[in-house]
Amino acid sequence: MVRGSWIKPGAVAIDVGINPVEDKKKLSGFQLVGDACYKEAKKITSAITPVPGGVGPMTISMLLSNTLISAKRIHNFQ
Repeated sequence: MVRGSWIKPGAVAIDVGINPVEDKKKLSGFQLVGDACYKEAKKITSAITPVPGGVGPMTISMLLSNTLISAKRIHNFQ
């Protein structure tokens, strides 16, 4: 885990790590958390992505964008 004290004040943290942590309260028996200690990092950073769900939409949009660029290149389309 990345501790809050390791982060420069005002930095933007993009946490893409996914780790299962045991949580008896959850039906699945675990909770997904990131690599950064969210509670600590939230106090230091100007913005931080939540886990899960923080980078998923951006990953999908970039995948679609890259697919479109690739298709244009293959078919010499501008």
